[in-house]
Amino acid sequence: MNKAQQKRFDSLYRKHLSALKRQGKADSTIDLYSRAIRRVCEYFDSPPDTLTQEQLEGYFESLISTHSWSTVKVDRNGLQFFYKHVLKRDWQWVDIVKPPQEKHLPDVLTLKELERLINGTRERYSGPQI
Repeated sequence: MNKAQQKRFDSLYRKHLSALKRQGKADSTIDLYSRAIRRVCEYFDSPPDTLTQEQLEGYFESLISTHSWSTVKVDRNGLQFFYKHVLKRDWQWVDIVKPPQEKHLPDVLTLKELERLINGTRERYSGPQI
């Protein structure tokens, strides 16, 4: 960023931190959301208020391939907060980030494991017989 852009970024960043504190966000949330702003600005080497829809889509496409889904969601939330509370703009997109659908197989137990479970349950709960 040139000096003017850096000055603009610094001003917006301070407003972002102030808005996060005013909203009563936890210190960990403030850290994560402010990191999201720094990350996107570093990626484009420009202030966040100048980014286009296409740039943000490209950024998230790149982020998905290099970071965890947790980071992607936190960055999305941090940018959404920034747009709403600092830039006073609507967040224009919703469907860019979709976590992958994971299918989990149920745990499969052997017959011996089932017997051990059932017998262990019977032993623990066998009380006086009436």
